[in-house]
Amino acid sequence: MPKLFSGAEIVFKALEDQKVEYIFGYPGGAVLPIYDELKNHKSIKHILARHEQGAGHAAEGYARSSGKPGILLVTSGPGATNAVTALTDAYMDSVPLVCISGQVPTHLIGTDAFQECDTTGITRPCTKHNWLVKDVNDLSKVLHLAFEVATTGRPGPVLVDIPKDIQFKKGKYNFKKSTLNKKPNGKETHKISNSELDKFIDLLKKSSKPIFYTGGGVINSGPEASKHLRELVSLTGFPITSTLQGLGAYPGDDPQFLGMLGMHGTFEANNAMHDCDLMINIGARFDDRITGKVDEFSPGSKKIHVDIDPSSIGKNIKVDLAIVSDVSIFLKSLIKRFKEKNKNFLNSNKQKTSKWWSTIEKWREKKSLNFINSSKIIKPQHAVQRLYELTKNRDTFITTEVGQHQMWAAQHYKFNQPNRWMTSGGLGTMGYGLPAAIGVQIANPGKLVVDIAGEASVLMTMQEMSTAVQYKLPIKIFILNNEYMGMVRQWQELLHEKNYSESYTAALPDFVKLAESYGCIGMRAKTPEELDEKIKEMVDIDRPVIFDCLVDKAENCFPMIPSGKPHNQMILGPEEEEEISDEGKILV
Repeated sequence: MPKLFSGAEIVFKALEDQKVEYIFGYPGGAVLPIYDELKNHKSIKHILARHEQGAGHAAEGYARSSGKPGILLVTSGPGATNAVTALTDAYMDSVPLVCISGQVPTHLIGTDAFQECDTTGITRPCTKHNWLVKDVNDLSKVLHLAFEVATTGRPGPVLVDIPKDIQFKKGKYNFKKSTLNKKPNGKETHKISNSELDKFIDLLKKSSKPIFYTGGGVINSGPEASKHLRELVSLTGFPITSTLQGLGAYPGDDPQFLGMLGMHGTFEANNAMHDCDLMINIGARFDDRITGKVDEFSPGSKKIHVDIDPSSIGKNIKVDLAIVSDVSIFLKSLIKRFKEKNKNFLNSNKQKTSKWWSTIEKWREKKSLNFINSSKIIKPQHAVQRLYELTKNRDTFITTEVGQHQMWAAQHYKFNQPNRWMTSGGLGTMGYGLPAAIGVQIANPGKLVVDIAGEASVLMTMQEMSTAVQYKLPIKIFILNNEYMGMVRQWQELLHEKNYSESYTAALPDFVKLAESYGCIGMRAKTPEELDEKIKEMVDIDRPVIFDCLVDKAENCFPMIPSGKPHNQMILGPEEEEEISDEGKILV
């Protein structure tokens, strides 16, 4: 007779077989049997967050910087509902998370018991899949399947809801490695036909105004995908741009890189996207922050879309060539075929694309990321630039909150490696950056981890500083403090007749004193001349730091595509501000 294990034991046996090292969580009544079992499994360390949302974002940061799935453990009722924001964030940004939630005992489900909610119902729209386990003998199979679903195809979050009685009951444990790593999306997507590759290459050869448009799918595919992308871009000599989530897949300081595209992208990237004759989308999803006005989005181009998720292809923008595949595997196959058939493509194609590059260089001359600096007040762009210059020679990991500071970070901090940039893109979650930095630091001990934050965003999950202190995680919270919900204020200025309704934070804490109250280091910079020395001091401190950087309160984030406008109608600065249409106001 096979040995029987309690449901709680099965949970840990599954985690150990999946080589899990860290769990991010918060205990409660419905998961106490699992927490009881924790002491018997020294290979797995539990990181106690101060809120389930914080635990979820920490698991995201861990996953995005390590390439491994993040593990989240929460109790029933409010424990699960508090995790919904993090699950939705992970779902939108394709982050592999496995959330294990406790549930009331099976005989109480549906009775409105204490801390009961329909967790699987609530999380169905924001997970790839979820399960309510009602038989302990199903638990091991479900847990391993959960890891498989979270990490194959387009990655994302899953949830396993385990009633408390199932955690006590004894059952069989089964684990077969052969059952893992089935083909994503239920079909083989790794074999690319030569005819598909030839169609792709033919479009490259015919193009005189091409551009690579790359997204987070490149990074999700693993470090090899970024290497292959760099090789392909080098082989073709084509310009390349990136979404917010794709930054780092291609070196940010390379001459072929045009910068980020989209609402706050560079002038050259957006104009190139609008005017190109061939758009090569690799691992991006044509979301609204990129496309702007859909019916005027790159009207003269043929479009190729490579993505592992078939549902993303044709969803927002019609394309001419669709390839469903893992990015890394596709690029490897493409490069091999490309080299076989086009040994001298770079030199032979230079003349064809020379006019295109000349046009791009003229757009570059606009220097759209320039700003008017000040010797008296710290400009937020200047603060990010100095942070970059003083940390670029270290293996630095950057997280952000959401708002103006996020866009300034994306614009002025250059990323040359994948998995170094963690930000909330799809959901746009204020409060993401601080707990994400905790997860990143745990995954990358000894590395420099900086959360470029806004004072409004960071207060949403500030309690997680207690977690950083408890586990001696030397994260740096670099707050661009303009005393406003900056992006809200900017939209109110441009779209709502300067009606700054409730966007001014009238009762901010003293961040230095707040830091000290948590038992970490607090710092403040008020003037440009003291900025460098204080950043150096922050970086050298081997403890958690909150850095309060007082910046210009009225600075807006430019360049900007006004809502409702196409890519080639950008506002480069405050002197070009124009009235936004009623249609545009709806789109923000």
